[in-house]
Amino acid sequence: METLPEPLLVRIFASLPAVELVLVCRLVCSQWKNLIDGAALWLLKCQQEGFAGEDAEEESADSWQTLYFLNKRKRNLIKNPDGEEGLEHWEDVGNGGDGWAIEDLPGNFGQEFPSEDVHKYFVSSFEWCCKSQVIDLRAEGYWEELMDTTQPKIVVKDWYAARCDAGCLYNLKVQLLSSTEEVLAEFVSDTIAVPQGNEGEWTEITHTFADYGPGVCFVRFEHGGQDTVYWKGWYGARVTHSSVTVEP
Repeated sequence: METLPEPLLVRIFASLPAVELVLVCRLVCSQWKNLIDGAALWLLKCQQEGFAGEDAEEESADSWQTLYFLNKRKRNLIKNPDGEEGLEHWEDVGNGGDGWAIEDLPGNFGQEFPSEDVHKYFVSSFEWCCKSQVIDLRAEGYWEELMDTTQPKIVVKDWYAARCDAGCLYNLKVQLLSSTEEVLAEFVSDTIAVPQGNEGEWTEITHTFADYGPGVCFVRFEHGGQDTVYWKGWYGARVTHSSVTVEP
């Protein structure tokens, strides 16, 4: 039986979903396996999706395949980052003062958020309020060998603001944890003080974990805040659009 030229096969494979290539097509015969395990296919798929330029050169198959899968899986791993579902998915909720509230942007004495896709925010009270999420990287599709060997970047972002008429305090802490919840790497911001009489503008805080070593299974994200005027109600730090992404 005459077979198609391999360059043509690669182009046909490049039009198929990656999961089918790995789980189905790769098992058909040794020729297909070798092509699907090769660098040419994954470079082509990266170019088709805009993950690599047309002048990119073939390297190892693992690097292009990893780049492809990381880009395809890239998404915000924080659930309910903007308060659209109340406090759903947030754990270890500390409700100091009158506790967390959720308000619509821009809120009283506030500013619009830089992205039109964000409509709500969490707001803290006159005593410390905090909340956290723990992300299971295995459950989210990031396998052990990838995290231990490739060690893709783990990018953390958060946004905070104060009311113009009330100062606030804000803090962010993110930990990379092992399967036994041992802390392997950690980022802790300063406790940021925004003075009363500020402009109410939103500020982004970000940190990138890289070269963190093997064994990372979980990411624990925690942030919190309060006001500095001790007024009853919700005059403290406003937070929204929190994100954790795994990136090439």
